[in-house]
Order: sequence, then C-alpha cells, then structure tokens
Amino acid sequence: MVATSPPAAVACMGVTKSFGSGDARVQVLRGVDVEVAPGEITLLVGPSGCGKTTLISIIAGLLEPTSGDVRIFDRRLGELRGDALVAFRARMIGFVFQQYNLLPALTAAENASIPLLVQGRHRSAAIREAREMLAAVGIGDKADARPAQLSGGQQQRIAIARALIHRPRLLVCD
Repeated sequence: MVATSPPAAVACMGVTKSFGSGDARVQVLRGVDVEVAPGEITLLVGPSGCGKTTLISIIAGLLEPTSGDVRIFDRRLGELRGDALVAFRARMIGFVFQQYNLLPALTAAENASIPLLVQGRHRSAAIREAREMLAAVGIGDKADARPAQLSGGQQQRIAIARALIHRPRLLVCD
C-alpha cells in the first residue's frame, strides 16, 4: 500500500488579480504559485503595495482571482458561489483582518460570536462561547464593552477570538 500525503491546506496555481479596466487597469498579482501543507505556518513578506493582502484575501475566499486556481484542503474555491462559499468559509477559514473589522454597535462578545451565528448557532450559545474565547485570549473582562471603549490591542484580541471561535482548519492573518 502506498501512503499518500494529505492535500495541501492551501494551493494556489497561476493566480492573477487585476483591478480596474483599460488604461486604469492595475495588475496586482502575476501568476502566483503557493503551496502550504497542513499544520505549516507560512509568512508573506514584501514591501507595502506588493499584493500580500490581495493574495491573502483570495486565499480566504474574500476576493476572486482574475485567473488561476485556488484550493483549500483540495476544494476549489472557484466552484463555490454565494451561500456555498459563505458556508465553506464559516466551517473552514478563520480570518484576522488588518483593521480588525469589528462592528462598532456590537459588544466584544457579540463581535466574537459572529462566525457561530453565521453557522446557525443559537445566539445565547454563541455569546456564551464567545465569552469563553475572549477569556482565553485574555480579555474576558471586556466582553460587554464596545470596540470604541477598548485599546487597539484589545480590539485585535477580539478579532483573534472571532477568527478562532469556530475552530477553523485554516487561519489566515493579515
């Protein structure tokens, strides 16, 4: 029996991305190939404006590539649309945004619970789990605070809690 290796956590083949059209068209990514094994930690480094956030957003299924193939645990993201893509991301991917992307009207616990709510979890159970996750990242005492009442570091911890709460197979951080 031949042992087979598990599929890559992330596989990008020939990924391109451009924005705009005509003379205003900007080619951000040009044929990017990346493979990340399960359990592997990979860092993207480069100067500001080189396309790191664009590539990360494509890997997380937040942006579509102009061309190329993106697979997450052997599932082609290009085959997923609408609710199917949302459901896939809700199960498989946690994302820590560069600017936190917290909703200002929600408490820390409510912000952290969003992935569970997207999965259909009952609100009270989602908030309870969010409080536990906020405690795990060291800000359990801030669960009822709104983002504007918190420091940047505390807001970042909420973003991390939100990315981890649904126990994704892939964690993407910008």
